Amino acid sequence: MKMSEIKELTTKELLERVENEKDQLVRTRMNHAVSPLDNPQKIKYARKDIARMMTELNQRALSEKNQK
Repeated sequence: MKMSEIKELTTKELLERVENEKDQLVRTRMNHAVSPLDNPQKIKYARKDIARMMTELNQRALSEKNQK
């Protein structure tokens, strides 16, 4: 997911996506431990997507705090 796509989402949608992605990451890691994935880079990409979404959430929180 690109940063431009993330910025278009609402805060509520972002929170839901982060939770879903974290759950998916846990499941992917467990599946990889049992039997190797075809593309183990999926774990890396999922972690980076979560980090991008968390960064956007933190930036929004800081901008709200600064506006008050």
